[in-house]
Amino acid sequence: MIHVRRRVVRTSEGRQVKGPKSDAGRRDVAMPPHQMPAVTDQLQEHAQAGRNGLVFPARHGGHLAPATLYRVFYPAREAAGRPDLRFYDLRHTGAVLAASTGATLAELMARLGHSTPGAAMRYQHAAQDRDRAIAAALSQLVTGNVTPISAAKRPRNRTEDTT
Repeated sequence: MIHVRRRVVRTSEGRQVKGPKSDAGRRDVAMPPHQMPAVTDQLQEHAQAGRNGLVFPARHGGHLAPATLYRVFYPAREAAGRPDLRFYDLRHTGAVLAASTGATLAELMARLGHSTPGAAMRYQHAAQDRDRAIAAALSQLVTGNVTPISAAKRPRNRTEDTT
């Protein structure tokens, strides 16, 4: 779980640690389980100790400079064949992927720290081939081949369903 409680902004006076932009920005975000080994390694090998320790500290112990991040990010985006990718696009991609799981608008707003539906709606893109998946699901509704959400965790025999 990531507990979002503060942000760092660059100003003409240097870096300042502030609270999130809105009350909605103060939130807890569950990490996808498949990412936990990489997060654990980062915390053990590089993060600063303590409750207020930085997860990605600079070598001198302060906040990373953007140039430090970009020295790694630019070659990575080239290797991925996406030289047009901006770092912020990673947040956008994560939001679109979260939306594609079937998350509701309210769930996306909470996960992304948005206080208005309009902000969260920017991430509600139609994924490629998603319309075909929706059409197939509609056919399943008509034919009765739908597994109720409450039963999705365990295998179920259609003859058990008497409701």
